[in-house]
Amino acid sequence: MSKRVQAPGCRQCPRECLALRPNEKGLCSSGGLRIASHNLHYGEEPPISGRAGSGTIFFSGCSLKCIFCQNYPISHMGNGRDITPAELILIMLELQERGAHNINLVSPSHFASDIREALLGAKKKGLKIPVVYNTSGYDSVKTLKTFEGLVDIYLPDMKFANAEISRKYCEVSNYDKISKAALLEMKRQAGDVVLEEGIALRGLIVRHLVLPGEILNSKLILKWILENLGNVYISIMSQYHPCYKAVGHPIIGRRLLKKEYDEVLDYAVKLGFTKGFLQEFDEN
Repeated sequence: MSKRVQAPGCRQCPRECLALRPNEKGLCSSGGLRIASHNLHYGEEPPISGRAGSGTIFFSGCSLKCIFCQNYPISHMGNGRDITPAELILIMLELQERGAHNINLVSPSHFASDIREALLGAKKKGLKIPVVYNTSGYDSVKTLKTFEGLVDIYLPDMKFANAEISRKYCEVSNYDKISKAALLEMKRQAGDVVLEEGIALRGLIVRHLVLPGEILNSKLILKWILENLGNVYISIMSQYHPCYKAVGHPIIGRRLLKKEYDEVLDYAVKLGFTKGFLQEFDEN
């Protein structure tokens, strides 16, 4: 029996689009390694940003096509500049030198192999601060396993509870299945959050953005998290506003209401969550 030969092409994210990167762009709208910006960022959860800031690197492109994306010029249109893994190493070391609490890799999934190469190189050259994998939750377990021992903190979103809602808002029908498997792997690797003087050293923090008119989606997600990951740190976000293709949408084409956000917070407390973060609600 002849051995099956795997077709060439990109399989870094669950799309497995087989694009011949870097010369060909994948469904993530990306070819080679590309970043939009890097800087100290103070707007993350308190254990991530702390007082000195999180050393945030925003990668261009994305494996998802969320119609409400607030970073669509970067994620969908690919704004940014091309870099090499060697340049990424220098950026990580620069952010550490500037006093960052951590290296925060935002939307890294579709550049996983280049990022892994850079992390290995940066650690050899003296990178000591924790590494944060800040992701949409749409991650390949096989790819995540390659980061074991390199990533200290996983900061995934959990966006959609079922195929119907993910198909409606991000053009994939398997988000729920993929994200659940991914978060279980992240929890296996990183475990519960460990803090030192209020700053995270390792662990899993799960984010969820509450969508207007989709409160049941939020409740189903919170219930799954508690039943499968336990009383982990959660970050329930209220910052939704309609932009990009969500403008004029019949369901999510409006701002979130405070009563909707409060209903989700109350449900989280009712379930038994005791660790996490909320956002001050801006009614303007």
